[in-house]
Amino acid sequence: MVLASINQSTQLNRTINLIFEWLSNQLDNEQLAWLTQKQSELLKGATQRSFFIAFSLVPRRLGKANSVLADEDLKAATEICPGWHPQHWRVDGLARTLFVLSLIQGNSEDYQSILDQLFSAADIDELVALYQTLPLLPSPEKYQDRAAEGIRTNMSVVFNAVALHNPYPANYLSELAWNQMVLKAIFIDSPLHKIIGLDTRTNPNLSQMLLDYAHERWAADRSVTPELWRAMGAFTTDSMTEDLERVLDHPDPMQQQAGALACMSSHSEKIKSLLESRPKMLSKKPQTWETWTLHHLYSNNTNTAN
Repeated sequence: MVLASINQSTQLNRTINLIFEWLSNQLDNEQLAWLTQKQSELLKGATQRSFFIAFSLVPRRLGKANSVLADEDLKAATEICPGWHPQHWRVDGLARTLFVLSLIQGNSEDYQSILDQLFSAADIDELVALYQTLPLLPSPEKYQDRAAEGIRTNMSVVFNAVALHNPYPANYLSELAWNQMVLKAIFIDSPLHKIIGLDTRTNPNLSQMLLDYAHERWAADRSVTPELWRAMGAFTTDSMTEDLERVLDHPDPMQQQAGALACMSSHSEKIKSLLESRPKMLSKKPQTWETWTLHHLYSNNTNTAN
């Protein structure tokens, strides 16, 4: 228990130092002086009120510029927390995370109640920063209910802070919460390829939920995102053969190739055989979902891929 506590403290210090270094490279002297002063106060055990004020003032004092990180910065981030993608964060998000982690380091006993109050009173940008911070917190498994709450929000930007470019859901959410997150991402048109761990957390229940959703869309004469088939993974069954035939025969090549990838990953021999009767498609099929994404999403819509 003591060793675990020491390891968490060491990890926390590494994360704090790394974020401070990134911000130091991007802020001007006045901004950095303010950041340094507030962080020092938090590390020394500042009052709850002081933390709330500093947390709130971040965008006014530091702005909302996008973070600028080099390849070595991203490598260091991955070493601390696999799946952490701070290149998608803004400066104010990084600074707010720095303040949260410094609060924890300086107030190791009461910080959870302080964070609970902050979550309850936070505005949208503050919630984004807090949900992005979840995988960096000590004992992150304690915040599963908090992450699930973020998934239920009707604010898409907050939902995306939980679901996209965030390793927390794949590592800690229950299957039920994970499935609800993926289905909601499809429902609100959030790109599935930005969900970390999507391919490793596919499951039969999710596959059936997604198929039911597809049937509802088709019955209403509406389209279905081709990424839906990626979220099914290998859990397509013989009963889905007609559904995949529909996708393979779709006039849109993007849909066709998504169907081909679904057939390739299936454990059903009946579904795999669908490609054998379509030799032209077999010769043009993408090799992986990553190459499909690069070809159909990155090249066609730069904003979708960033």
